[in-house]
Amino acid sequence: MNPLQRALIEKVGHDHGFEHVLASDPAGVVLASARHATSAKVVASPTGGYVLHLLAEEPSLLPEMCRTFPHHCQAGSFAAVSEAGLATLLRRAADLTRALPSQAAQDYQASVVAHLAQLPAGLGGTEVERLVRQRVGQQKFREAMLDYWGGACAVTGLALPEVLRASHAKPWSECDSDAERLDVFNGFLLVANLDALFDRFLISFDNNRRILVSSRIGHTDLACLGLASDMTLRWLTDAHMTYLTWHRARCEDATSLPV
Repeated sequence: MNPLQRALIEKVGHDHGFEHVLASDPAGVVLASARHATSAKVVASPTGGYVLHLLAEEPSLLPEMCRTFPHHCQAGSFAAVSEAGLATLLRRAADLTRALPSQAAQDYQASVVAHLAQLPAGLGGTEVERLVRQRVGQQKFREAMLDYWGGACAVTGLALPEVLRASHAKPWSECDSDAERLDVFNGFLLVANLDALFDRFLISFDNNRRILVSSRIGHTDLACLGLASDMTLRWLTDAHMTYLTWHRARCEDATSLPV
């Protein structure tokens, strides 16, 4: 690896979620970040381009990366033909690491402690702490969902954050733990009209990603609500299934729309 390649790797890492250089030698450059727990080793390929090796504590990171980049994944490493391709891989790895459950839970706990410490003396108490936890948790859940879904609706692909909502499959108030509440697989990033319906158990999704619609929504209302038979989730992982099964049970009268 020549000095120019090393400098390019360090610059791409700095700009795309891996701002620290842990090591740099002829074998490669190891990058890390203060914002998440994953580190990345980048090696210049002898045939051109780069090979990315991710060192992650979160076990679901590599499967998610392979799902996102199936043609770049080779035995747990990822090939990029250019600096632009390497930037895409690093940015997605950083976004996923921040979104996936363990990192999101750590960020949440640290943020709650910081917010509680800022409260005026005498303003504490169980109810105040509950409200702080809920507000911070919902903010962290939304941030994680935006990272995980790439800032776009899980169904329509609309990438307009102002109208996107982080929808829980198992509602915040009914979750058994903060881990469930903050689990990025407990719900979907949805455009506002779909979020309102999903939140009220008027729509759900089957195991093949297809939309299910409650019989309470009349046929003439489908177009007004923006619902169509060909609507599907952009993807669905095994980690979503427990929460989605729970959600479907609350939408017991929901069925597929006729094609």
